[in-house]
Parts: sequence; C-alpha cells; structure tokens
Amino acid sequence: MIRQFVASIAVLAAAVLAWLFFAPGAPQVLSNAGIVLPFGPQAQADASPAPQSGGQGPRPGGQTQGGPGGGRPGGFAPRTTNVITTGVTLVRINDTLAAIGEGTPVRSVTVAANSGGELTEVLVRPGQVVETGATIARFDAAAEQIEYDRAQLALEDARATFTRTQGLASTNVVAGTALTAAQLSAANAELALRNAEMALSRRTIESPISGKVGLIRVTPGNYVPAQTTVTSIDDTSSILIDFWVPERYAAQIEPGMAVSVNAIALPGQTFTGDISAIDTRIDPASRTLQVQAEIPNPENRLRAGMSFTVSLAFPGETYPAVNPLAILWSAEGSYVWKYLDGKATRVMAEIIQRNSDGVLVRADLKPGDAIITEGILQLSEGASVTLLEGPDGTGTPVAAN
Repeated sequence: MIRQFVASIAVLAAAVLAWLFFAPGAPQVLSNAGIVLPFGPQAQADASPAPQSGGQGPRPGGQTQGGPGGGRPGGFAPRTTNVITTGVTLVRINDTLAAIGEGTPVRSVTVAANSGGELTEVLVRPGQVVETGATIARFDAAAEQIEYDRAQLALEDARATFTRTQGLASTNVVAGTALTAAQLSAANAELALRNAEMALSRRTIESPISGKVGLIRVTPGNYVPAQTTVTSIDDTSSILIDFWVPERYAAQIEPGMAVSVNAIALPGQTFTGDISAIDTRIDPASRTLQVQAEIPNPENRLRAGMSFTVSLAFPGETYPAVNPLAILWSAEGSYVWKYLDGKATRVMAEIIQRNSDGVLVRADLKPGDAIITEGILQLSEGASVTLLEGPDGTGTPVAAN
C-alpha cells in the first residue's frame, strides 16, 4: 500500500512539473492565483536585473518583452513543424471509353425459295463473291415454261383479233361493243402472259445484293419446299459493330464520331471508322445505350460475328491530383494542407476518384501548388512550418540536407 501511495505521489508531481514547464501560460495562471514558485520561468523572470533606461519595462503579469520565448506567455517559443511537400498535378479522366462489340455485315440477306419444287442446279459455291442479279440456283420449270408459251400465243391471237375488229369498226361493219370486247380480251391476255412470266422467273433464284455467298443449305435433285433457306449473302465491304455504352455518355455521343476498334482475332491491328447509328432509348434494365459503328473493310480482313474492343475519345474532365498521404478529414469533409510562404493553409478537397498514384479532388488548387504530405498531424491554420524537402509552390524544389 505504501509503495502504491508513493508511486501515485511521484506520478502526480511529474504531471504538475510537466504542466508547469510545457503548458503555455501555466506560470501566469499560478501568478494570478497568488502562488509564486521559487523555481521555473516565473522565478527566473523575477530574478532578472531591472531593465536599463530606455529598455522595455515589465509587462502585465510579470512577463518581459524580448526574453526567451519571444514574448509568448509563459516564456516558451512557438513550435515550428518540419514538413515535406509534393506538387499538385492535373489528371484528365472520362476521356476514353472502352466497350466490347460484335460485328455484323453492312448488308446481309437470307436467300430462300419463293416456291416449292425440284432443285435442278446450284450455280455458286460458298465464299464466292457475286453481283446483284447473279443466278444462285434453278428449279425445274418445265410446267411454268409451258404456261408462259401458252399465254404468249393467247396474247398474240387477242392482239390480232383486236386489230381486225378496229378495222371493221372504222367501216361500221361491227358494233362498238365488239371493239370494246376485243380490246378487253387483248388486255386480259397480256395480264395472263405477265403472270406466267412471273411464275417462270420464280423458278430461278437470283442474288438481291452484291456480296459473299455463305454455306449452301440445299442439295440439287431434292424437292425444296417454299421459303426454304438456300444460302446467305453478306456484304462485308463494311462491318457494323454494335456495342453498349453507360448512360452517362449518352449526351456526348453523336453520329459521325471517330472510333477505333481492335479485333480479338487479329491482335495488334487497329481499324478506324465512325458512329453510324444511335438507339433512341436507354435500356432500363442495364442503363446502357446501344450504339452502332461502321468500319470500312476493303481488304476483307474482318468477318461478321467477330468480337471487337471499341474505343471512343471524349474531351473528358480535368481534376487536381494530390498524394494520398495528404488527405485528412474533418467535420466539414476531406481537406489538405497547402504550403504557402512558410505557413500551412487548409484547403477543402472533395474526393472525386482514387487512383494508384494519386487522389483526384475538386479543390482550389493549381498545378505546382505545394501540398504537405509529412508532418500534417501537428499543423493548424496559419502555423509556421519549415520545408525540408519538396516544391515550395513557386516551382523551386527544396532538397533534404
């Protein structure tokens, strides 16, 4: 018990002495209370010789001007903190958008049989490039050819009858009603010929566009029902790439914007094009906007169905970047200490984005401003600091001794 009591007294005495010597204004507090100690800064001040004529007289509370401590109450000099700074840089973000897209031909058609029948021949092969109107395949057309020939003969006979009737009508040999009937018969015969011609033409399948022929889905000699797919034809002179962008870019994307793409199947090769179409709606589920880019493909190195990495460039946003060690927090939010003319100044800094090499902030900072990164825990607004290393805010670096 005695040892514990003695230890408590020793700790209490040490605390009092520490308060007396290190707490600013402690001797003044004792002096105001009428307590004068025989030691310490107050006793030294009382024992000092009287000032000479012309010197400075005693200050209220027993303090003297110009003594140790530079006039600060209690006789202690203000503490100067040693600091290290780093410069502010500007970083641009949101200036590039990368997305994944899938390529499709600029034009593509599926060639199907207009009517059923026996397929007699296929005149193209897969991969062949054909022009518009080129014959792809033919069906057996014997019956259709007979109908066409019959309709042609009927038209010739109807026209001859109409010509004779016109001659007789001019001499009033036949009535006008006979002329009208002959004219109607000739017109019907012409329609019948056109119908037979159309049926005959449907026995031949022609390419509706220029492009490359795909796989042949039917075999000659088989009966092919109507609407059966025969092959496909893709125009790959340009490739359309469909990709999706986040909603926040919707207002910045416009038709005609330049894009660059890289095909996963062709590493190291970059292709350029522009935006050809933009969807009118944002997908409510994914909050993305569908965009279509057209990439010229004169050498046919790109194929439909390839996957692409699409890159778009934007003006972006520029923010000051500071060292992550400089960020501190208060009740008002995040802030940093700026070194200016030998003093520390607090600057509020809203964090925008954290990167591996810095923190982007929204703050009143300029490139080159000196931000304190070491010694920040001892700082207060307007405190004097000593710069040990780093820029001083004027572009002049200070090297450590």
